[in-house]
Amino acid sequence: MNPSDYVYFIITKKPESPLHIKLGSICYIREYTYNTHNVSQPGRRTKLPVTFLKSLNNIIYNIDVICMEKLSLEEADFLLACEPEDERLHWFRDNAFQASLGLTVGTNVMVKEEDEMLMGVIRSGSMDIDIPSVEAHTDLSISLNSVVEVTLGKGNSYGIIRWIGRLPGREDKMVGLELEEACGVSDGTVHGVRYFDCPPKRALFVKLMSCRPDSRFQNISAQNNMMLELDKNGKFRVVEKLLIGRMKGIQGHCNSCYMDSALFGLFSCSSVLDSMLFKATTPQDAPIQRILLHDIVNPLRRCVCVSSFASFVRVAVGRQYPEEFLIIVMHHILVLEPLLKSAAGKVQESYCYQIFLDQNHSLVLPTVQQLLEHSFHSGGLKLAEVPSCLILQMPRFGKKFKMFSKIIPSLELDITDLLSEGPQQCIMCGHMAVEECADCFKEPVFSQTGFKVFCKTCSTQVHSHPQRLSHQPAALEVPKGYIDRGIPHSLTRDRLELFAVLCIETSHYVSFVKHGPNTRDWIFFDSMADREGGQRDGFNIPEVQACPEVGMYLEMSPAELANQVPRDMKGVAKRLFCDAYMYLYRSTSMCLYR
Repeated sequence: MNPSDYVYFIITKKPESPLHIKLGSICYIREYTYNTHNVSQPGRRTKLPVTFLKSLNNIIYNIDVICMEKLSLEEADFLLACEPEDERLHWFRDNAFQASLGLTVGTNVMVKEEDEMLMGVIRSGSMDIDIPSVEAHTDLSISLNSVVEVTLGKGNSYGIIRWIGRLPGREDKMVGLELEEACGVSDGTVHGVRYFDCPPKRALFVKLMSCRPDSRFQNISAQNNMMLELDKNGKFRVVEKLLIGRMKGIQGHCNSCYMDSALFGLFSCSSVLDSMLFKATTPQDAPIQRILLHDIVNPLRRCVCVSSFASFVRVAVGRQYPEEFLIIVMHHILVLEPLLKSAAGKVQESYCYQIFLDQNHSLVLPTVQQLLEHSFHSGGLKLAEVPSCLILQMPRFGKKFKMFSKIIPSLELDITDLLSEGPQQCIMCGHMAVEECADCFKEPVFSQTGFKVFCKTCSTQVHSHPQRLSHQPAALEVPKGYIDRGIPHSLTRDRLELFAVLCIETSHYVSFVKHGPNTRDWIFFDSMADREGGQRDGFNIPEVQACPEVGMYLEMSPAELANQVPRDMKGVAKRLFCDAYMYLYRSTSMCLYR
């Protein structure tokens, strides 16, 4: 039996017969048989001949389709491990179910066995959990990359656990700390053996028993990303995933908000730039890449608060803008291929694109799509290829001047007409375009967005009008061997998806991130949302909060948005529409994983 040859369902409504079928039961049918039943036909009630998994027999039952919901093979496999059936149905309907599908081999999890909390690692796709033996030490908030404190002769010191293990000649389990201050004894070595890297006099090796969670963050669990409960039958079930709350994301430190917001926006919920975390780099830059991957990105995705006093901060000393920081990391350190390749006579490469507009742009409440198109038009630019990640800087200068009081985020960017090569559709008839007219770009007769491209017939008709006789259409580069079959609207459009927005207000950067597929799946991150203590001995408190109100405003028409008074907008939505500094788009086909 090849599992992929079958279609799977979960029973969500009690069938009329047989009566012994339980809600939450999982059944299957051959894909060929399923396709022959035309279950998608409107108004038709269909019964499917299905067989139930984990049944003592292979009896086929005819179950009405309205009593079932379709599952993917992955979903069916995961849910099958949850028992009993009513509990399985509960988790199927819970938001945590989709989050739990992200659990992969090697993921650290916490499991609850009876009344005891144990830390484990997923060892196979069938949710086998490897639970190591429990030491005298049972505080599960202490693990690799945890922020802890220890008591030394001069008082309490704070640091990050960089290594856990046993040293030669020592029976106790030890940890290697990278301290906040230079009060340690080495740079990560003991008797000439290196266990981790850090600056001189910042490393300290102590017993694991001597560490305790950083009292400054005593209400924070460093392992609260995902919890599983082990029931009496030895089956695991998902309890919750915590993404929202105080002390989430990246902790702000000194003047680091530009860096915190950029890193959170790029990596918290998207993998489009993960290639830079794994590519080969020079020996001198390898530690930076390792810090970025192991100390920032991985903990961030486990919903562990990342402390930005880590070594990575030292890379960006003196950098004041997100684009400068990103260029330093991508180009000078990791030598990443430029994300954006534009063609203007010759190919020009860059990592970010600054939007510039001419004085006659006539835009009042623009979308990002319109801004990009007008900027490319005024600069005579085209994209040489589809970028994996497109980072757009809005038309504002410095930290105060903004060209527009509001900008409407485009959830998708259609870049088909911005490419220098590739088939395009005539805007009049939909057939293959062979000419483009830059003079028609701002023609009020045509649509407000998009470059104006035409087939030969439509171009001749359009430019026979007396007002367009002076226009000078230019030939498009049509791919060799491409044959226009005369089928309108059949060409595939190249689109990019919005996944994050960086905003600035009063010299402080924050970020919005799209974390799910639904319109209102937005979160807001501020690395310095609050502060505890004084200027010298205090610390910043980062916070991630849900902001579904952003999606509510994005569902409005441009006319409705134009009537919104910024100070009256709900929640933090005003900051997204009025303070946008940088938009981050991705090509979903180029993400390592989704």
